[in-house]
Amino acid sequence: MNDLLDIVVARIYLVGAVAVAALAYLIFYVLRDPLSKVPGPWYTKWTSVVIKFHWLRGNRASYQHSLHQKYGTYSPQNCVVMVETANMKCIMTGAVVRLGPNEVAVTNIEAVKKIYNTRETFRKTSWYKDLSVASENVFNTNRTELHRRLRRLLSGSMSETSLAAVAPQVQRTIDLMIKRVGEEMERRGAADVIKWFLFMATDVIGELSFGDSFRTLEIGEHSDYTKDLAELGYLGAVRSAFPTLIAMAKYLPISYFRRPLRGTKNMIRYADESITRYRNLLDSDPTSVKWTLFTKVFQDQDKGEGLSPVELRSNVSAYIVAGSDSTAVTLTYLVWCVCRDPKVKAVLLAELRALPDNFTIADLRDMSYLNAVIDETMRLYSGIQSALPRWVPESGDNIAGYWLPGGTTVCAQAYSMHRNPDVFPNPDVFDPSRWDMPTKEMKDSFMPFGSGARICIGLHLARMELRYAAARFFLTFPEAKVSSLEGMNDGDMVPKVFFFTEPKAKRCLIRRQ
Repeated sequence: MNDLLDIVVARIYLVGAVAVAALAYLIFYVLRDPLSKVPGPWYTKWTSVVIKFHWLRGNRASYQHSLHQKYGTYSPQNCVVMVETANMKCIMTGAVVRLGPNEVAVTNIEAVKKIYNTRETFRKTSWYKDLSVASENVFNTNRTELHRRLRRLLSGSMSETSLAAVAPQVQRTIDLMIKRVGEEMERRGAADVIKWFLFMATDVIGELSFGDSFRTLEIGEHSDYTKDLAELGYLGAVRSAFPTLIAMAKYLPISYFRRPLRGTKNMIRYADESITRYRNLLDSDPTSVKWTLFTKVFQDQDKGEGLSPVELRSNVSAYIVAGSDSTAVTLTYLVWCVCRDPKVKAVLLAELRALPDNFTIADLRDMSYLNAVIDETMRLYSGIQSALPRWVPESGDNIAGYWLPGGTTVCAQAYSMHRNPDVFPNPDVFDPSRWDMPTKEMKDSFMPFGSGARICIGLHLARMELRYAAARFFLTFPEAKVSSLEGMNDGDMVPKVFFFTEPKAKRCLIRRQ
């Protein structure tokens, strides 16, 4: 009996010794890790749970920004000193903060330029594939050569020159949106503009991509399609936070993990239906089918060139998502901000009223104050303000005074880059006049469409829609104000940032006067 007890005790001691040794090794490894020198909360050395928690709640952007602020206070103790020729240069540690065991965030402008360079030496991480609803496409691929090939095939139709040919179609859709907004204002006392802006952007991308609108403006109510679009931000957060569980979702009886899977299947189905609809139009009477963003892609396919069927479907899904939600949200915040500031509205209206009665998109391109209002909206409320993660190259690199090993995830976010008080004085104030004479630092920090080689392919279309929709809206409703109908208040407009930004209450009620 005593022998058995001795054996049990010995085994307990052995297990304890192994556990202590493993813990000691873990502590030693963590403390010796080069990232241990990067400032940040103590728990970021051990876990990513906190940053994922904020990500799922839609406030990662503000939490990450608070870390930059907290660890950016100058003092001799938290200053990294570098030798630059004969001078000593101090870099505030807040420019680099640790978010998790293998992830850091930066706000240093030169570091951001290095990370998001045109050579793509810092490749996109696998996070993008976990986030998105489709297989590999121009948005989520981390293969440099594939991205270059896809961008070469797709970017021509998204150039300003190509888009000029479809400007009348965009104008007609926006004009219809303005009409529907006015009808709801008369009927209800206020219009939920984010709803109408989403319908507008959805119809624009549908018609420009496939020659036929989704007709959401005509229907005037949320369909299953637009409901799925409105959920994409949150469901993308779930997908990217729990990629393994989402992959196993069809075997798990947990609706929380099955919802993102259903959303993915639905978006793929919408892409397939859109492709089939356009293919049928081409087959029935190719001479009468109008030009679209994918016309050349379909023509190349018929020649056995260009995108494969799988690549086409995946990139169509990316266009549908990117071309709808982010534009609608940016336009919503633009209208909300201008309606809250009579001085800004007065200056904007003075510029817009100089336009001819039948003005077109082309007339708006160089309107200085209108573009300033758009830029200031995108500074504070761009459709995408979240972190854009990249992998540090295998050889490792020095980022703003810190050595980051290869494979480290490093990111910058528009939310913080756009709120640097040294670059944008009074950063929380909506002030379009700051863009009258933008500094080089302002231009270098401005990244509402991303940065470098992976900058958003649809930025010219987005600006086209924003200019014309904003001009039409305020010329039609010059006395527009934020409504208090149904309890609408500023708290409803607090941004929740998943990948796409959205107002907390997912509504924005505007009255005619």
